[in-house]
Amino acid sequence: MSGAPPFPGAGPDVDLPRGADLELTVALTHSPGGPEHVFVLVSRSGELVESTLPDPAAAIAAVGRFGERIFFPEPGPPMLCTQQYGGPQVAVVTGTFNGRTVNSQFSMTDGCEIARWRALSPLLGGVPGSTGAI
Repeated sequence: MSGAPPFPGAGPDVDLPRGADLELTVALTHSPGGPEHVFVLVSRSGELVESTLPDPAAAIAAVGRFGERIFFPEPGPPMLCTQQYGGPQVAVVTGTFNGRTVNSQFSMTDGCEIARWRALSPLLGGVPGSTGAI
């Protein structure tokens, strides 16, 4: 084992920086052609302003811990991902995180994508065998 994080965004706990702002919209579909569910999370200076998520505090904590590394991954060697299928769900997250534009797509098409989803499950919704909103 190399000691590298098990998925992009894994690593030591990182709190949302004091004074951090985020304004995120999540567009979630459970199946191709299915209805789109839209959720909003807005925080100013680390304080919740608006949310349509079931647990906004958990979503803010997840974004604080993993958002920087998942929304803005650094280039690196190719990842080896398990070939497993977690379902047809797709989530698109748009908005801003600390002044940086976010436009990220999440799916459950392989082990790496499932890990990314699980890391932000309070924002995106739970997956089987995981905890999270929705």
